Amino acid sequence: MVWEKNYKMAKQEQQEEVKKRDLFYRGKNVEELKTLDVREVAKYLDARGRRTVLRTFDKIEKFLKRSEKKLAKKKKIKTHFRDLVILPQFVGLTIAIHNGKEFQDVMITSEMIGHRLGEFAMTRQKVQHSAAGIGATKSSKAAKK
Repeated sequence: MVWEKNYKMAKQEQQEEVKKRDLFYRGKNVEELKTLDVREVAKYLDARGRRTVLRTFDKIEKFLKRSEKKLAKKKKIKTHFRDLVILPQFVGLTIAIHNGKEFQDVMITSEMIGHRLGEFAMTRQKVQHSAAGIGATKSSKAAKK
């Protein structure tokens, strides 16, 4: 009994440490980064992400406003913008990203900052082969005669 309580307490402490560790991006707290403007956050991204954000900041700001309106109405945030760079303002949101066929729900975490939305909604599925058809192999041709 006692060891079970100690184990549970240790596990909770580990989870809290992981949460604290996850809330940093390039030495800055994610909560601090959330308060910054989109163009100011771009300074902390890598070169490719920075260039993209600085060129499309208006598109990103429009998406943020639209997602806030959807959250206020308690609707799902759906998007086709697979090339959108994930910023700290997105952390904690669940966004439905279109993969070409359907929308896949993706929970945004702090590790995803700087990546694109499309990286987390796979467009291709694993091929599931079934048995060979009649006439596809020599043995099945023999069975046909």
